[in-house]
Parts: sequence; structure tokens; C-alpha cells
Amino acid sequence: MPVSDSTAAVGDSAHTGGVADADERSAVSRTSQVVRQLRRNSASRVGLYVIGLVTLVALVTTIDADLFDYQFAATFWYHPENDPAGSTILLPPVGIENSFGTGTWAHPLGTDHRGRDVLVRLVYGTRIAVQVGLIATGIGMTIGTVVGAVSGYYGGWVDDVLQRFVESLYAIPFLILVIAIMSAFGRELGIAIIGVSITTIPVFTRLIRSQVLSVREMEYVEAAKAAGVRDRHIIFRHIIPNSFAPVLVQSTLQVGVNILIVASLSFLGFGVQPPTPSWGQMLAHSRQYMIVNPWFSLWPGLAILATVVGFNLLGDGLRDAIDPRSND
Repeated sequence: MPVSDSTAAVGDSAHTGGVADADERSAVSRTSQVVRQLRRNSASRVGLYVIGLVTLVALVTTIDADLFDYQFAATFWYHPENDPAGSTILLPPVGIENSFGTGTWAHPLGTDHRGRDVLVRLVYGTRIAVQVGLIATGIGMTIGTVVGAVSGYYGGWVDDVLQRFVESLYAIPFLILVIAIMSAFGRELGIAIIGVSITTIPVFTRLIRSQVLSVREMEYVEAAKAAGVRDRHIIFRHIIPNSFAPVLVQSTLQVGVNILIVASLSFLGFGVQPPTPSWGQMLAHSRQYMIVNPWFSLWPGLAILATVVGFNLLGDGLRDAIDPRSND
């Protein structure tokens, strides 16, 4: 190679490295600014507190269920799956009286149609909601981000093939698609997670693709191409990190959507099967008792509402912090 060509190559490489370092410093600065904006936003703080509480409860019940086989609940409250001895069915919350009796501190939120403590089942149902919501969103976001980045970066026939696949998923109503998958492969929790994650892939694919179409024209991408950097490195080192902010916002909102999906599946008899508790299943069981004991349906409904609103508040706060113009 002539000296002039070698010098030019080295210059391009140095320029690319300098741009990358500048991008890293800029990313750190943007992250600090986003954190400050979130701390100033009262709504996002409320959402973060709700999410933190729900996640903590889910972690505690997961550890307890896996390591101690519900012994904590069985010792200090009541077993979340079986009927406690001597219990009374459909008791109201503490201090309230209905035709089945008066609520006591032994069952602060009352009992269900089989005499099981509602509070215990509500707490253990948190584990299923958070597990499916977070894992399904993470899988869908990962696959959708990679597919969308590849589609937007290469364009041409690659873009056409991948987008036709995404559109075929969009054409099927998400709830029907998940039910069809679970009917074919089983109603286990793992199948529910896979089904929900498949419905999430198109959302992130189209979102990241729209960002990549503009990012791929940036100067630092052109500099990396001129320096002979591989496409794989460009996509994962430059394209995706600089297109990821909207994906982060959408992932927060999508967790709430996925929690609603899994609650709908449990309500319809899919997903987690009895006697393992889940919020949607508790709502389904409470339908025929809403007149005699409306409290039975109130608590799982409030749990779903609070969790979904918490993720939406955090997502809105992230969107405002990342793009202040969204308030205009």
C-alpha cells in the first residue's frame, strides 16, 4: 500500500475512534440529563415507586416459592393455593360485614369462594404478572430491535422480506395469536411468555427501523464504512445505541400492555392454571360473586390498574425527559 493511502486509512480510523469517544461522552451526558429530568417529574417518580414496590413483592415471592415452597406464607398467613383449615368463604375486608360474616385481621382483604386469603393470593399473583411482563417485553424488544436495525440498515430486498414478516404478525389480533399458540403448544407459563413476546416483536421492529433509516445517514456511520468497519460492528456499535432512546420508552409502556395481555389470558382460562394464583384468574373467579361480595373482584382489578398505570407514568416521564419537545 502506498504511504499516502496508509496514512489516509489511519486518519479515517482515528477519526472514527474520535467520533465514537465523543458519542460515548455525549451518551453519558444525555443519561445524566434524563435522570435529572425524571427526578423532577412527580408523575414519573410515582410510577417508579409503584414499579419498585411491585417488583420487590414479585422478587420476594419468587425466592420464597422456589426455596421454601410457600412455607413463609403457610406459617405466617395462609397457603396461597390450598384451603386453610376452618376458613370462611367470601369474607369481606376487615371491619366490613356481609351475609357471609364480618371481616377480620386474620384476612385483611377477605377470602375468596374457596376460603383462601385474598391478600396472599394477590401477593403471589404479582410474581406471574411481573415475570411475564418483563421477560416477554425483553425478548420482544431484543428480537425486534435486531430485526428492525438490520431491515433499516440494509434496505432493499432484505427490508422487504423482513417487513412482510412483521406485517403478517400485525395482521393477526395479538390476543387471538397468543391463544392459538397456547392451544397448539400448551398452557404453561413458558408458552405464555413466548406467545406474548411474539406479539411484541413487530412493535419494536417498526420503531427501531424508522430510527435507523435516519441514523444510517449520519457522518459517523459513513466514516465507519469508509474505514472498512464491518456492518455487524456498525449496527451494534453505532446504529442501535444511537437509535435506542425511543425503544427504551416503548419498552416501559409495553410492559404494562403485556401485563394486561397476560391478565386477559388468565381471565379466559389460558396462561397460569389453578390453583397457582394470578390476577386475571382471580377476576374470572369473582364474576359470579360480584353482587354478594364486590370486594373479591376489586383487589385484583386495582392491582392490575396500579401496575399498568405505574409503567405508563414512568414511560411518559422517560419520553418527556428524552425528548422535551414531546410536551409541545
